Amino acid sequence: MSALPERVPAVVIGAGPAGLAAAAELQRVGIEAIVLDKADRVGASWAGHYDRLHLHTSRGLSGLPGYRIPRRYGRWVARDGVLAYLAEYADLHALDVRLGVEASAVERGVDEWRVAWRRGDESGAIATDTVVVATGYNHTPKRPDWPGLKTFTGKVVHSSEYKNPGLLAAREALVIGPGNSGAEIAADLADAGVRVSLAMRTPPNVVLRAVAGIPSQALVLSMSPLPVRAQDALSGLLQRLVVGDLRKHGIPKAPRGIATQQLRDDVTPTIDVGLLRALKSGAVKVVAAVERFTTDTVVLTDGTELHPDAVVLATGFQRGLEPLVGDLGVLAASGRPLINADAQLAAHPGLFFVGYSNPLTGNLRQVGLDATKIAKAAASALAKKGHPAVLR
Repeated sequence: MSALPERVPAVVIGAGPAGLAAAAELQRVGIEAIVLDKADRVGASWAGHYDRLHLHTSRGLSGLPGYRIPRRYGRWVARDGVLAYLAEYADLHALDVRLGVEASAVERGVDEWRVAWRRGDESGAIATDTVVVATGYNHTPKRPDWPGLKTFTGKVVHSSEYKNPGLLAAREALVIGPGNSGAEIAADLADAGVRVSLAMRTPPNVVLRAVAGIPSQALVLSMSPLPVRAQDALSGLLQRLVVGDLRKHGIPKAPRGIATQQLRDDVTPTIDVGLLRALKSGAVKVVAAVERFTTDTVVLTDGTELHPDAVVLATGFQRGLEPLVGDLGVLAASGRPLINADAQLAAHPGLFFVGYSNPLTGNLRQVGLDATKIAKAAASALAKKGHPAVLR
């Protein structure tokens, strides 16, 4: 187990796609960076996802800077393919990744940052000029506390804990939440013969993963220069043409257009990878939102009572950044960073966040672009300080 340095030009917190991309780009501009992650492998959050998961964005638009995702992983890369690619990426760029090391706090010194860390019984701090926080958009599971939930005797798992129908071992399941995880888990269970109810409070915008062979991500990119209202109009027209009216399957029209819903509510569209087929066959039934639980019953807001063997909470995630940077005044009330990419707060020069924008154009694509911006900004700041590594 190698010792951690007392000082290094840059510390990247998180060895997922955003952190690896940031470290590679910092290295490319001559800035030595160390990556800290408490997990035992790079991209560990991907290892925890359900077995069925594939990227909803195409391979060609999901690679990180300096290494495209190889064709052998297919157009829609599977979970294990993403893990393999991230390991290859770290090896190719010879990144200094320290696994099993938890960054516990980021603190501002007189003219530098200090990143406190823990590793087993060890602890310490690394002084640095640049800190890049890349702990992931989906970091901490969000678990609503409905009345009676703790007394419910059926199995209750968050979507982050769900793996496959076999392990859930349910004959009848309730999935709460119609977002991407909830929709795909509902379809996964239905394909295995489980009777599935999908509870929703706010109707989602449902879109296809590809239209006429063109990835929806590419279509969104082509619309992105347009005003939000125009994006809503064009994407809405496409929805009506290729998805159709879902009211007969229990999904009313979403309250906002796709672009507006993302901008105002931070809600991305639900990309269909099996839900529509399951709805049309009757294998998944859309039901009202959950009101409360009893020992053996889930009571919905319309008075309906369900008796599922298992409940899957596809209720989203929080950023979970408060323990790390909560004392710095850099988080909004929602817990999301006030800045992203190369944006800087005047009081905190050298502190960057990457991977928290969650754009319609694809998060993996965006973290690559943002990592490059961060590296350029960090190099400029260090050059002004006369740092030898970037004076060339």
